[in-house]
Parts: sequence; structure tokens; C-alpha cells
Amino acid sequence: MMDDLRGDEGDKDRNFVTALARGLEILRCFRDGEVSLTNSDFSERTGLPKATISRLTFTLCALDYLVADARVGTYRLSAGVLHLGFSVLSGIDIHDLAQKEMERLRDGPNSYITVALGEQHKLEVVYVAACTSREGVALVARIGSHLPLFPSAIGQSILVGMDDDAREAVFELAGRESAQTEAEGRLRYSEAKSVYEVKGYCTGYGIWRKDVNGIAVPVFSMNGAKVYGLNVGGPSSRVKPKQLETIYAPRLIQASTVLSIQSPR
Repeated sequence: MMDDLRGDEGDKDRNFVTALARGLEILRCFRDGEVSLTNSDFSERTGLPKATISRLTFTLCALDYLVADARVGTYRLSAGVLHLGFSVLSGIDIHDLAQKEMERLRDGPNSYITVALGEQHKLEVVYVAACTSREGVALVARIGSHLPLFPSAIGQSILVGMDDDAREAVFELAGRESAQTEAEGRLRYSEAKSVYEVKGYCTGYGIWRKDVNGIAVPVFSMNGAKVYGLNVGGPSSRVKPKQLETIYAPRLIQASTVLSIQSPR
């Protein structure tokens, strides 16, 4: 794969950035149906030395294009890849099962309900799966859509499900943006945690957008290495908090139980 990148330096265009090309070749190593790869796999498929591969995978993890599982020494694609225009779905082990549960939620009594599965990327949530409502005029949710992490129910559910170290890393990232952003994030998390401990889900009624109501729960990947958020919601004129909490909340919690390898924390 890398043969055309390893020629003599004099033969290359001076504008060609070899390090960038190698990083992109790492992302292209994933094949249909593959969830994770090792540094040895990357080395074999690119022809690059393992020492070089280690530096590249470390950098791609730092940029949130790969996610490392230190327990078994593997890497999978992260939601950050969506921002480059690639498909992240081949690297998400929960997607196929989630789609079935999401369709069950969407096909409930309210035809305006939209369901989405999201993953945290920096200070946003990126939708990695979505089931739009059965109505022509409703909340638009597409794979690759992104929304703010802190003021959204789905973002708050991800924060609730994270372990302490991962959550602190998010707050530190927010702090580098501004002290106000970090303070907002910590406040939103504190409020969401209080609601979640009582109700078993997070709520977002007109917070992210005044015309949108929604509730969300954390979902854990099959190997427990990643936290997703699963939400149901829709336009506030058609989807009311009472219906979400009495009819959809039990179904949402059940879907989380089905999809998670462990009970939500």
C-alpha cells in the first residue's frame, strides 16, 4: 500500500507531505466488517516499520481518529473520522444491534419521534446511527450530524456514563477553550447526574434548542471501552415531556440494557 510513498526523496513532489499520507493510509487499512486492528496489522498492510506505526497510531488517537484498547493492544476508528468524510460505521461494533432497537423506539405511538445514537468527539456529539421520524416535518437527524455536548440530553448522558478520568479529560478540553465553557460543562453534568440518579435517564427540554424535547441514556459498547448516548425526541409542539417520561423512558432504558455489556453507571 505504501510502495508509492517510499520512493527516493528526489522523486517526490516537494509539496507532498509523507507523514500525512502515512496517517491516512493507517485509516484506510480497515476493511469491510473489521472492527479493530493491531500495530502489527497496520505494519503488514502498509509496509511501514512497527516503530513508525506506533508513532502514527499514538498521534491518531490523540486527534480522536482512532480509539485504543490497551487491554488487548487494538485500535478502532473513532467518530472523528466522520469529520474527514470517511465512514466510521465499520468501526462501531454496536451499530447493527442498535439499529434494530432504535427502529423499535421510533415505531412507537408518537409518529414524530426521532431516535439517534451518538458518540463524543471533543466538545460535540456526532450521530453514528439515526432513525428519523415517520412524519415529513420533524426533527432532522442524520449520520454525521453533530450537536453540542454539554447542553444536549444525549451529550449529558455520555458524560454520566463516562468514568471519572475520561470525564475530567473532557472538562480539561473545555477549559482550554474558555473557563466559562468548562464551568458550563461541569454545571450541566452535575444537574444531569442528579436527574439520572433519580429517573435513570437525562432530560433536555428546550435546552439545546427551544423547539426540541428529548431524553437520553448512556449505552456501553460490547467490549465496554466506549460510551455512547441514545436519545429519543422530537419537536416540542408534538413531543411532550410527559409522554417521553411515561411511555418512552422505560423503552429507552430497556434498549440501553439490551445494547450495553454492563448496566449504566
